[in-house]
Amino acid sequence: MTSLTILRARIGNAILAPADSFSTRTVYRRSMSLRGMFKIVPTLIVCLALISAAFAGRAEKRLQIYFIDVEGGQSTLVVTPSGQSLLIDTGWPGASARDASRIVAAAHAAGLKRIDYVLITHYHDDHVGGVPQLLDRIKVGTFVDHGPNQEDSDATRRNYDAYQKAIGVHPRIVATPGMGLPLKGLEVHILSAAGNLVQSPLPGAGTANPYCSTEPMPEEDVTENARSLGLLIEYGRFRFLDLGDLTKKKELDLVCPNNLIGTADLFLVNHHGLDLSNSKALVWSVHPRVAIFDNGAHKGGSPAAWQVVHDSPGIEDIWQLHYAMDSDKGHNVAAERIANPAEQPDGQYIKVEASSDGTFTVTNSRNSFQQTYGRK
Repeated sequence: MTSLTILRARIGNAILAPADSFSTRTVYRRSMSLRGMFKIVPTLIVCLALISAAFAGRAEKRLQIYFIDVEGGQSTLVVTPSGQSLLIDTGWPGASARDASRIVAAAHAAGLKRIDYVLITHYHDDHVGGVPQLLDRIKVGTFVDHGPNQEDSDATRRNYDAYQKAIGVHPRIVATPGMGLPLKGLEVHILSAAGNLVQSPLPGAGTANPYCSTEPMPEEDVTENARSLGLLIEYGRFRFLDLGDLTKKKELDLVCPNNLIGTADLFLVNHHGLDLSNSKALVWSVHPRVAIFDNGAHKGGSPAAWQVVHDSPGIEDIWQLHYAMDSDKGHNVAAERIANPAEQPDGQYIKVEASSDGTFTVTNSRNSFQQTYGRK
């Protein structure tokens, strides 16, 4: 063996030895790294699951509206995505606290232990009569109304006196047009109160109303109906209109010559669906996608008003709390969209759940039939 051969062998050994040593350490380190990764993978999976659940829970929170059957009166429970609550009217007095009990049942179904705000549209007994019995059954935060009774009748004076006595020292807000209510995540617009109306259009409203020119001029209404506290509730792109028992003269003042309200996805048909209200100029100009009649078996749901709503441009569906027994089959919707199709009272309600993108679902509590209306 030559000296050159020996030198080459030594150099080769010197090069190979560190290489083999480095390779072993690298494999070992990678092995340890993989073991560490396997240890943290379960933790990562748990964290991702928790994050996904948190986002899913957030997405599931929707605006809820319960249209409670108070046999031809009004009681509508609004529950915000944050859990605040607004009850619009309390139904009738008496009847072994039937209406108050139904309201409390709906509140419990919504997970409520108290009602933050109770708004009284006006002082007729089918709207304000249930207040004393309601206060015996659930805690209430603040009352909202339009101020003193303005109807010259013994019945409404008695109703207002009973209301004042019942609410006692509860906080009270006297609402005026243009005001709002502090419900987190919602925009609440007071449109009418004590006979007064908003004077400026809501954002996006104010266009000329083409239906005003053919609308007959109604007579003045001196009752509490025309003093109704009416409101529009917005949750993102979803809009819900409730004008209480506002009658035609005041309706026209809100939408003629220009529509100060704009459009509504969901419309609680005025005055239980009586034709003293629900002028074509109002209903057709707000273009409701879905309308709900809070009628009784023998109150509201008149054929004339029903037809106006049915023929409204863009209407997709009508739902009713009761089959209107004094009307006819052609002026009632299909049974699947009627909460109480028989004459006897059974207290089924209609529930609406709305997302901020404008999508909403209507459910009949009697048969669980539901319909979803996509965003526009």
